[in-house]
Amino acid sequence: MVAKVDEEKCVGCGTCVDTCPEAAIELVDETAHVDEERCQECGDCVEACPTEAITLEKTKTK
Repeated sequence: MVAKVDEEKCVGCGTCVDTCPEAAIELVDETAHVDEERCQECGDCVEACPTEAITLEKTKTK
């Protein structure tokens, strides 16, 4: 699983950036973007997001 951002719901508040213990999220053009390599699937960003723009989704297996 990995954190995914719904760009339509994201307001660019940065709460997820401050919450992520792995520094896997950054704001780009006022929208959160998740570095899938760094994401540890902890869900802290999901709980912190005030607009419910972040969800944990299954990744495709290779």
